Amino acid sequence: MNETIQTNPLIDRLPPHLKQFIKPQNYDDYTAINQAVWRYVMRKNVEYLGKVAHESYLSGLKKTGISINEIPSMYGMNRILKDIGWAAVAVDGFIPPNAFMEFQAYKVLVIASDIRQLENIEYTPAPDIIHEGAGHAPIIASPDYAEYLRRFGEIGSKAISSAHDIEMYEAVRSVSILKEAEGTPQDQIDAAEMLVEELQNKKVEPSEISLIRNLHWWTVEYGLVGTVEDPKIYGAGLLSSIGESKNCMTDAVKKIPYSIDAAYQDFDITKQQPQLFVTPDFAYLQEVLEEFANTMAVRKGGWRGLKKLIESKQLGTIELSTGLQVSGVFKRMIQNEDNEVVYFETEGETALSYREKELIGHGIERHTNGFRSPLGKLKGINLAIENMGPRDLQAYNFYDGKHIQFEFESGITVEGMNVTGIRNLKSELMLIQFTDCTVKYKDEVLFSPEDGDFDFAVGKDIVSAFAGMADYRSFNVNTHNPSATTTIKPERSAKQQELIELYEAIRNYRNGETTKFSPDAVFDILKKHHNEDWLLPLEIYELEVERNTTLSKEVFRYLNELKERRPEVSHLIEGGLELLETPEHV
Repeated sequence: MNETIQTNPLIDRLPPHLKQFIKPQNYDDYTAINQAVWRYVMRKNVEYLGKVAHESYLSGLKKTGISINEIPSMYGMNRILKDIGWAAVAVDGFIPPNAFMEFQAYKVLVIASDIRQLENIEYTPAPDIIHEGAGHAPIIASPDYAEYLRRFGEIGSKAISSAHDIEMYEAVRSVSILKEAEGTPQDQIDAAEMLVEELQNKKVEPSEISLIRNLHWWTVEYGLVGTVEDPKIYGAGLLSSIGESKNCMTDAVKKIPYSIDAAYQDFDITKQQPQLFVTPDFAYLQEVLEEFANTMAVRKGGWRGLKKLIESKQLGTIELSTGLQVSGVFKRMIQNEDNEVVYFETEGETALSYREKELIGHGIERHTNGFRSPLGKLKGINLAIENMGPRDLQAYNFYDGKHIQFEFESGITVEGMNVTGIRNLKSELMLIQFTDCTVKYKDEVLFSPEDGDFDFAVGKDIVSAFAGMADYRSFNVNTHNPSATTTIKPERSAKQQELIELYEAIRNYRNGETTKFSPDAVFDILKKHHNEDWLLPLEIYELEVERNTTLSKEVFRYLNELKERRPEVSHLIEGGLELLETPEHV
């Protein structure tokens, strides 16, 4: 069952810069131990979460094709998710926050296809298929929540990041990979966690992506719904953690009414959360999201928005009052005494668009070495260029094929041959092309005839600024290559391979398939060579207890001895026994 990437109409329409993150699930890579981990977590979760999770959880498991007994395949999930208007793709661990959210905007769930190790069965900082598949997927069966998720992705993908955010992403990704890799030396894990802690404690101005990531964490990942006195779980991090889902319902975890304040509450991904936010319902989540969006540069624009893009040093877009969109890496702006932007400049490849569609002839081939333009009103003229009708333009000598000279209120001057102009749907000029053009500000030459044609972006001001490009077809950004290592695939020892075969024998026996070892033989080998393992004896006991065999009594005694010998896993053994409610256990 080694799957290729399973398609779905929603996946087919994803832009290339998102498709680069998708990988095949490779279902055959899951071992019988992986399947046992999934089964234990799901059986515990369904037994407990049925009482404390949002009402859509249990029905959502069925609607999204999530099985309790085996790890879901992307093939099956996509076939079923299609009926509720969503899709799912497999990725390798953490992907950049903007990309993760953009997938949501396209109604595609991102699922890290790896699964946590048995040692991390209660919680892992790494995104895995338990967290993504059994946590995120079921709740999207609720239409209000699904729309919140989609809208969050739409807004969140426009949030502007900082250089610190990139560092943080790489550090967290590294920790998650190292902690899930079998045999990673503890000193490497400690060093990686220390770096995360240092970055978390670093005093930096919070970026838009860090603030909206906080909102995502306290809702989509760790959200509660209902009342502070009687909350229900809906966050994927809680739904996928058999330890924290119980702990969060106790008084040890503070419950706070959800509000926009959650955007300013940081979190530590390596620890259980000391407080959680409770929303009254999913509709309220959207109210807070829109409240936060009103603070973002995508809606406010202006010099602050452009400043964020310049500081990010990442690909971004500004939209002018005419609707012209400029996408590139912004490096400079000039402001007047009122802080209004009167000039901006990009470096490297730049593209111009209108309504998210690149203007013909104004892609990166033309604007290879950046783009620059003054903004604002002309000196001594109250009417902005974009608002000038044909007669106004004629009065101010804006003729095609005419030499023209004009000065902005800022003092920037433009002199050159007017070649042609491009108008928007309102018939406003939004771009004017000049040849033999010189642009000056005070004693500085901003553009000279040697630089080629000058394209003047018409607009009074910047109405929007956001991360990414206006038209995804403008740039080749299929360059996903995180500096942190990719997920580490273990090289198994002969002993580890033997343990996998023992798990496989019990799994086959349960499913009525041909098995290499009988339960008695598995138990004998387990006691001799794998006496630290606690999950396999639980699985053997589950098979034998109903028949009340001699083996079941032996295994039960062994499990109690194991609880004494390994107190750190005694609660997990106890949890497995509780599922069976056997006479011995009672």
